[in-house]
Amino acid sequence: MLLSGETGTGKEVWARLLHRVGPRRDKPFIPVNCAALTPSLAESQLFGHEKGAFTGALGSALGAFRAADGGVIFLDEIGEMPLELQPKLHRVLQEYEVAPVGAAAPIQVDVQVLAATNRNLEAEVRAGRFREDLYFRLNLVEIQLPPLRERREDIPEFVACFSERFAERYRRPVWRPDAETLQQFCQFDWPGNIRQLSHVIEQAYVLDCQPTLPGRGGRPAASSQLPYLDLGQLRATAVRQAMAATGGHKGRAARLLGVHANTLTRMLAELSTPAALPDDPDGNVPRR
Repeated sequence: MLLSGETGTGKEVWARLLHRVGPRRDKPFIPVNCAALTPSLAESQLFGHEKGAFTGALGSALGAFRAADGGVIFLDEIGEMPLELQPKLHRVLQEYEVAPVGAAAPIQVDVQVLAATNRNLEAEVRAGRFREDLYFRLNLVEIQLPPLRERREDIPEFVACFSERFAERYRRPVWRPDAETLQQFCQFDWPGNIRQLSHVIEQAYVLDCQPTLPGRGGRPAASSQLPYLDLGQLRATAVRQAMAATGGHKGRAARLLGVHANTLTRMLAELSTPAALPDDPDGNVPRR
């Protein structure tokens, strides 16, 4: 099965739902980001290897397909798979067997394959970047996920869903937009689709301000002291709240703030002195 659609339309959410409601629900669900496969190790990452098969192979490894045996493997960003690996994947889908690196014989596997892409694979085939036989093998059934701008009538439901989810996560009141704000959200094109909408609402809970459309600036919540802070204090408050909301996990805090983890590390270093931090009635300071 092939799930196609723009980035942020929820392809992995659909894949996990199909696994959850299908006959393999009690078996493994193994996601694989094909864009992150290391060219020199991709075959081993997918199909496994035997001990001593190559330098550094100190033990054997199952690989993603054997780890998913009996269950579902989700090949995300399948359009990014290296061209030299595609015929080997096609053989797996055709023969239901994998050949681990260094193994003397192939091994049978029983997996359901779900693949996802934000590319036009027909165009990729015409350009010679994707094998036609693999495309037809993956595309037995295709689900096309429309961008959010083509399903604006669903935006109010997404807003309500994300508002309730993040209110519970961050222990804050549920944000309920007025009619004018909700209309603006419905009219916005959302180039990042559902993922972007989710991020906008979650970021507002972290920063304690009203969710606003990208590029339009935020309105502080009634309980917030943000309007009385200069930009330096605002940044310190945002960092402290993001770190508190994620339990001090710098990677997740950086994603909430929309910055690289290295940038957050520098910000924490700059805010490490007491004089650089805004007053916090709870006595909390960002953790390194």
